[in-house]
Amino acid sequence: MPQPDKCWGVSCWAGTGIQLQCGGGQWAEPGPEPGPALPTGRVKERAVSSRMDTNGGLPAIGSRRDLHIWITENLKMVPVPERAYGNFFEEHCYIVLHSLKATSGAPKDLHYWVGKEAGVEAQGTAGSFVQHLQETLGGATVQHREAQGHESACFRSYFRPGIIYRKGGLASALKHVETNVYNIQRLLHIRAGKHVSASEVELSWHSFNKSDIFLLDLGKMMIQWNGPKTSTAEKARGLALTRSLQDRERGGRAQIGVVDDEAEATDLMQIMEAVLGYRVGNLHTAMPSKSTDQLQKANVRLYHVYEKGKDVVIQELATCPLAQDLLQKEDCYILDQGGFKIYVWQGRMTSLQEKKAAFSRALGFIQAKGYPSYTNVEVVDEGAESAAFKQLFRSWSGEQRKNKHLRGMGKLLQVKLDVGKLHSHPELAAQLRMVDDGSGKVEVWYIQDSCRQPVDPTHHGQLCAGNCYLVLYTYQKMGLVQYILYLWQGLQAAADEIKALKGNAEELDLQYHGALVQEHVTMGSEPPHFLTIFQGQLVIFQGSAGHNGKGQPASATRLFHVRGTDSYNTWTLEVPARASALNSNDIFLLATAGLCYLWFGKGCSGDQREMARTVVTVISRKDKEMVLEGQEPPHFWEALGGRAPYPRSKRLPEDVSDFQPRLFECSIQTGPLVLTEVVFFSQEDLDKYDVMLLDTWEEIFLWLGAAASEWKQEAVAWGREYLKTHPAGRSLATPIVLVKQGHEPPTFTGWFHMWDPYKWTNNQSYEEVVEGGLGAVSAISEITAEVNNFRLSRWPSNGRAGPLALSALKGSKDSSENELELGPKAGSGSSSPGSVASGSLPREQLRHQAVEDLPEGVDPAHKESYLSDSDFQEIFGKSKEEFYSMAKWRQQQEKKQLGFF
Repeated sequence: MPQPDKCWGVSCWAGTGIQLQCGGGQWAEPGPEPGPALPTGRVKERAVSSRMDTNGGLPAIGSRRDLHIWITENLKMVPVPERAYGNFFEEHCYIVLHSLKATSGAPKDLHYWVGKEAGVEAQGTAGSFVQHLQETLGGATVQHREAQGHESACFRSYFRPGIIYRKGGLASALKHVETNVYNIQRLLHIRAGKHVSASEVELSWHSFNKSDIFLLDLGKMMIQWNGPKTSTAEKARGLALTRSLQDRERGGRAQIGVVDDEAEATDLMQIMEAVLGYRVGNLHTAMPSKSTDQLQKANVRLYHVYEKGKDVVIQELATCPLAQDLLQKEDCYILDQGGFKIYVWQGRMTSLQEKKAAFSRALGFIQAKGYPSYTNVEVVDEGAESAAFKQLFRSWSGEQRKNKHLRGMGKLLQVKLDVGKLHSHPELAAQLRMVDDGSGKVEVWYIQDSCRQPVDPTHHGQLCAGNCYLVLYTYQKMGLVQYILYLWQGLQAAADEIKALKGNAEELDLQYHGALVQEHVTMGSEPPHFLTIFQGQLVIFQGSAGHNGKGQPASATRLFHVRGTDSYNTWTLEVPARASALNSNDIFLLATAGLCYLWFGKGCSGDQREMARTVVTVISRKDKEMVLEGQEPPHFWEALGGRAPYPRSKRLPEDVSDFQPRLFECSIQTGPLVLTEVVFFSQEDLDKYDVMLLDTWEEIFLWLGAAASEWKQEAVAWGREYLKTHPAGRSLATPIVLVKQGHEPPTFTGWFHMWDPYKWTNNQSYEEVVEGGLGAVSAISEITAEVNNFRLSRWPSNGRAGPLALSALKGSKDSSENELELGPKAGSGSSSPGSVASGSLPREQLRHQAVEDLPEGVDPAHKESYLSDSDFQEIFGKSKEEFYSMAKWRQQQEKKQLGFF
C-alpha cells in the first residue's frame, strides 16, 4: 500500500479505511481502496538531530522553567529562545512542552504544532521528535495535535498577551525575533478574543475590515487601527499585544498611536495613507469566526477501539452522560466531543504499539466522520487525564482525591472553622466553601405579593418549600465589611415569586452600592456556609406560609427527616408522613396531635442523635418520646398509616469526584453562548470588560468585571445554560454565585494560586491609557511633516502611494531606521545626512570630539554626516548611502568603533 503524504502524530498508518460500529449495527467509511481495515503500517522514522545535550538526543528539561519550545529547521529540532515565545512561522512545525513546576508529579502537556505552510518533511521530523520525547518523559504526559489558527485553549493559554503567526520560514542565519531593528514595514491582523492572535497580512487597505484590529508596524512607529465594530475589551487586548511588541522587539522605544475614530486621528491617518495609499470604497464586515456552542460540545460519544484480525474496529459504546467505569485499563477508547475535539484514552495496560498508533487512529476517525482536518486531538494516558476530559463524565474518582477530601474534612472538624485561618488561607475557604464560621449578622426576608417581608429573628431558620427567601449575611474580612446575599428558592415556589425574588435582590444590591455577592440556592442543594449560619437549626417545611399567621393549615401528623452530624452540616426536611419515607441510616421526628416521637435508625451515629435533640425544640414543644428502630409502639405506625418497606441497607459513602476548577470567558456576540476556556488561569485572566465563569463543580461562579455590569441580568442565565448543556449531566440545582470585581469572597479567590486584593486599585482603563498618551505625540507630528513633504514631491497624480512613492518614502526612512526622519531637525544648524556637501568639515574637528568641542551648529548625533564623501568612504569603508541603509544599531556600533558616537 502507498504511504500517506503527511504524518500528524508520532507515527503514520497506511491502509484502506476505518471501520466504525454505531450502536447495534456497523458501518464502514471507505478509504483509498475498498476495505474495512484501519491503516496498520508505519512509515519509516526519520532520524532526529538537535542542538541538545546527551540523553538520547533529547533536551535536558530544567526544573526552573515550565515551558520549552522547539522548531523544525533543516530537518532538525532547534530550541526557540524564550524572547521569541509566541511567534510561529507558518512554514515550520513546533514542539511545545509545558509542565507545572510547582506541582510535583503533575502531568505534562506535549503539543505538536503544524503551520499551514509546513512541508511533509518538517512534519515528519517533528512527529519523530514527539515520539522520542514522549518515550523519555514517560506516561504522565498529555499529547496534543495543534493546527495553525485552531489551537486548543490549553495551547493558547501559554501565550499572553497573544500568538503571532509570521509569514514564511525562519532562515538559518536569522534570529527568531530581532530586537531594536527598525527598518520594518508590516501589517498585523489582530483577532482580539480572550485568546489573542495576530497574522501578518498584505500591506494594503484590502486586508482591513470593520470588525477586527490592525497594527501598522513601521519600526519606530506602531499604529493600532481599531475597526468601528470592535468592542472596548478587544481594543484593550489588542493594545496589550501592541505594547508587548513594543517592549520585546523595540526595547520599549517605538512610539504607539491608536486610531479609534479616523476623523479625530487625522495625523495618524495621514501616515497610514502614506504607506497604504488612499482608501477606495468602504471596508467590509468580517465574517464571524465559527464558534462551537455549548450544545455541540455536549454531544459526547464514547467509542471502543480494538483489533479484529488485521482490522481495527471502532465501536460506539455510549453517549452522555458517561460513566468512568466504561473505561477499562486494558483497552483504548476514542471520545468524540461533537466534532469539536477528539480524545484518545489509553489504559495503563495497553501495549506500546497501540499507544504509538493513537494519533493515527484519531486522524483516521476524523477522516471517516468527515470532520475538518484541523480538528484538535488530545491523547491521554490513564492517570494523567486533563480537567476537560474528566468533566465529560458524570463523576471521576481518584484515590489521591479521596484521601485529600478526607483530610479536608478532618481540617474542618479540627480547625472548628477558625475565621482567621479561613481568611489568611483562602484556598482552605474555597475547598470547604466557607467564608467564616457563620457568626456574622443574619437578616431574612420572604417574598409575598412581589415584595420582601422581614422574618422575625426567632424564625430565621424556618423556611417553607412554597416560598422564596432572601438571606443577607454580613461578616468582616481583614477589617472590611463583606456581604453575601443568598437567594433561596423553594421547590414548590411559583414562577412569579421566583421572578420577584430576583427583582428584590437587585433592589437590595443597589442599596448596598453593588457590594453584595449573590448566591442562588435551590432547596436541597444548600452550600455548607448557608447551613452554618443557622447553626444546625435549618428546618424546611412543606407548603407555603406568610410568617404572619396565615398560610396553609398544618397537618395534625407531620414527619421530619433530620440529617447531619454537627452545626455546620445539619438540616431538617419535612417529608410525607408515611412509613416508606423512613431510612435506617438517619433520624426522623414524627409530630402527632398529642406526642412527638424521635425515631433513631439503627445506622445513625451518636453525633446525629445529639444534633437531632437540638432540632426537636424548633419543630415541636410537645412531650417527646425516644424510639429505637425495631422497638416502635403501635401508635407510631398508626400515625404513619401502617407499616411499609423502607431503605434499611447501609448508606454508601458519598462519591468524591476528582474535578479541577475551570475558568471560561462568556460571550454571545455571534448568537448562542460561547465559552472560551483559560487553562492554568490566574488573576491576570480576569479583565474589567469580561464576564468569567469559574466552575468548581460544586458551585458555579459568575465574575463580572467592573465594565461588564450590563450583563448582570444575563450572567446567572448563562450559568444555568452551562449546567443544562454540560455533557456530564450536571444538576440544575448547583448553586450559582454572582461575584463583582472588587468584592470577591475567599471562596472565590481561594481557587486562584495568588490573589492581590489591590490589583485593580490604580489600574488604568483602556480609555485612560489612550487619553493619557502613549508617547506618540511628538513622533506623529514629525512623521506627518515628512509625509506631507513626500506627498508634495513624489506622490502619483492619482493620490495613491504606488511602488515608486513607497520606495522613495522607505529609502529616506531607512536613513534613520524607518523613523521617517531624514536626519537632523530643521533649524538645528546642519543639513540632513543624505545631502551634506563634500568637504564641509575636516575629520579632525569631528572624530573623537566631545559635544562641547564640536564646531558650532554641528548635530552631535550625526557627526559623521559632516564628513566629505571621500573622508567618509576612507574612514567607514563604504559610501554614505550604503551606511544609512544599514540597521540603526549597526550604524551606532560602527560610529562607536570609529570615534563618531
